[in-house]
Amino acid sequence: MPKYLTLTDYAQITGSAPIKRETHGWRAKCLQRLVRLDMPVPLTIALSFAVVREISTGAQMNLRHLLSHFPAGQLLSVRPSAQHPEWGGPAAILNIGMNDEKHAEIAEKFGEPAATALYLRFVQSYSEHVAHLDPDMFAVDEPSLPALQAALRDYEVEVEEPFPQSPAQQLADVLRSMARAWEGTSARLLRQAKGAPVEAGLGLVVQAMAGGIGAGVSGAGLIRFIDADTGAPTVAGRFKSRGAHGMEAMVGGKDVLYLTRDARGKSLEECCPEAFADLLRHGEFARKRLREEMEIEFTLDDGKLWVLDAVTVPRSSRAAVRVAVDLANDEIIERDEALMRIAPKALSELLHRQVDPRARAEVFVRGIAASPGAAIGRVVFSSTAAQACAARDEPCILVRRETTPEDIRGMHSAQGVLTERGGMTSHAAVIGRGLGVPCIVGASGMQIDERRKTLSAGGHELREGDMITVDGTKGEVLMREVALLEPALDERFTQLLDWADARRDIGVRANADTPDDARLARSFQAQGIGLCRTEHMFFEDDRLTLMREMIFADSASDRSDALDRLLPMQRADFLELFEIMEGQPVCIRLFDPPLHEFLPHSRDGLRFLADALGKPLSEITRRAEALSEFNPMLGMRGVRVGVTIPEIYEMQACAIFEALALLAQRDTPVVPEIMIPLVSAMREVELIKGRIDAVAAQVRSKRGVDFDYRVGVMVETPRAALRAGEIAQHAAFLSFGTNDLTQMTYGLSRDDAGRFMSHYVQQGVFPEDPFHMLDLDGVGELLELGAARGRKARSDLTLSICGEHAGSPEAIRFSRELGFDYVSCSPYRVPVARLSAAQIVIAEGL
Repeated sequence: MPKYLTLTDYAQITGSAPIKRETHGWRAKCLQRLVRLDMPVPLTIALSFAVVREISTGAQMNLRHLLSHFPAGQLLSVRPSAQHPEWGGPAAILNIGMNDEKHAEIAEKFGEPAATALYLRFVQSYSEHVAHLDPDMFAVDEPSLPALQAALRDYEVEVEEPFPQSPAQQLADVLRSMARAWEGTSARLLRQAKGAPVEAGLGLVVQAMAGGIGAGVSGAGLIRFIDADTGAPTVAGRFKSRGAHGMEAMVGGKDVLYLTRDARGKSLEECCPEAFADLLRHGEFARKRLREEMEIEFTLDDGKLWVLDAVTVPRSSRAAVRVAVDLANDEIIERDEALMRIAPKALSELLHRQVDPRARAEVFVRGIAASPGAAIGRVVFSSTAAQACAARDEPCILVRRETTPEDIRGMHSAQGVLTERGGMTSHAAVIGRGLGVPCIVGASGMQIDERRKTLSAGGHELREGDMITVDGTKGEVLMREVALLEPALDERFTQLLDWADARRDIGVRANADTPDDARLARSFQAQGIGLCRTEHMFFEDDRLTLMREMIFADSASDRSDALDRLLPMQRADFLELFEIMEGQPVCIRLFDPPLHEFLPHSRDGLRFLADALGKPLSEITRRAEALSEFNPMLGMRGVRVGVTIPEIYEMQACAIFEALALLAQRDTPVVPEIMIPLVSAMREVELIKGRIDAVAAQVRSKRGVDFDYRVGVMVETPRAALRAGEIAQHAAFLSFGTNDLTQMTYGLSRDDAGRFMSHYVQQGVFPEDPFHMLDLDGVGELLELGAARGRKARSDLTLSICGEHAGSPEAIRFSRELGFDYVSCSPYRVPVARLSAAQIVIAEGL
């Protein structure tokens, strides 16, 4: 026997009604708070999650009890009320109860146009959302009686019965339709993507329609008290007279009034000053008591104000920061709450230029959003072209199938990077984030023709020199140039992060490879450099030639001669880094990549190198081929280069110590950290550390000064993690490089995984791309074992993460649990990591 819902299943919203967000949803609870603040809220009935779920399963509804709360003939609205506003819900339905009889009644009192507009709007809404008819059938340019009559006829033809005239039937159909829409597959997947649990419920609120069609100043409006883009105080919104219920009616048309006095025309402030003053008062009161910036939906009926709803103002990330900080400074919320209100990733948007959300642009192609921010520039297809653009002071976007270390100079010169291949931890993505350059990778929908110098996608073709916009935040390439918003690193941004620093209990350093990176790290208040990849210093033109001379040297003495000429350049690099960091720790990773990465890949490049070195092309080609490897990732790189060609590491150590000696003479204290990469065995550390110590002794003796330094290991191989106990006997610190450690643990190339990773995630093989989110089960277990065994062997061992994962909340939380001392991430992720670390501490205390 079907269940009949009765009066006990409903709750009238009063100040004392048993209404909770967890049982009736956010809208019902918000309306109750407005009632408690003595705002003029129309009579409202709330249906709980349980009731709505019963309705969705077919429970019969005896609505006489519910309708008895309202005056006879009262028009009603039904709005969704999920537990969280971001979970959405079905569209609100207004003017329930409109029928032929009500149309005649309203027409007699207020005129046929007002009655027709209300009735037609209800027929359109009911047809689309309840009867599920094509909305285009009922679209009209202007409401009119013929248009209404046509809509009623079309409804009857499609449904094969007249438009319902019973208010009780209309309400029952609306409630049932909204309840079932919530349970639909698409709606469920959509809200789950926004963080809703599978069992998330929906409440519904049934509210009396509050006039808005009186003879005096009557209509519907929306008002907010901040700028949604900046968060600055302002009064914004619209008011539309005569029966324009619903926020969708706030965007124009005739009889539209601005809210405040200005040169644009008639305003509500002039026409109805008392109601306008009440709205300002309600907004300020809501800010203080609801502890938020609210936008209020309202109606005026012959000048009488009714508040229909109030929701949190939708806002940009920069506005969210300003609002949270201002509320805390005004002592409306605590600082901890201000910190918790900002999503860490939202800070990324403030650090870079962003596409103006009001800009209209055609999308050329989409890819993976690998490095946030937006950039405008001309399409170029080579690093050489990018450097030429930079020399002419012309902005450009570097477009490649995929980037290699040889492209670093071009990436430095470009405003943005776009690649056809790659994933979140591909070369382009990692370097892009490190440089703070907007980057999109894996744009497989485009085709590059390097011979013709064209780029095509979706029926469009771009030529070298054409202007495009790269939106690295959304992963979209836009046709032509669009408006951008500048970064928002203002005093409130700084204040928020100062509060975060006071709460976090783990260090945050930056990965910085160049002096510019170091300055950026300082500006973001990083607590030192946790990873300086020295190989990036060798790709400058003058140094690259010397590196190639060293690689093609015929003897150890020739190799040493090339390195001797590189030494003063490295010394200057390290001296500048130490000066910029002003005594903060600087962790320098010794040379890591395979030597063949410094060689040209094209025939023309090899011919140019042969001319530069004065050697036959055949010899250059033969030796370049000899240096190539089947799997460079697992080949001659890292500590293996240092063991087999010790002169490279000795030169770098000498440059570090000579820079220290110069600073010691200036009485500038610095204790650098020298990190050995890709270690697998204790003996590797013994050999390299012995040579480093020998070089230190030579420089001390030669310069006549003393200095301190620390030698540690970058843990990137599973074996190093497993043998961390014995390795730690010769290391002052262990820094886990989770990029390579993830590759080796999974046996996956991070540059190629993007080709199939989405399929793996979709089919539940991996919960998430392990290069994007740290794998706490597999890679995490290696970190846990390595940390425990290392600390057992050496209690004062410093532990850290310096991979791409380091800036993520999950990795920071895991690092804290393991007792790590700091995380090190790209400079542009430092603010994100500072906030995340603070939020983790605050959450533990809640």
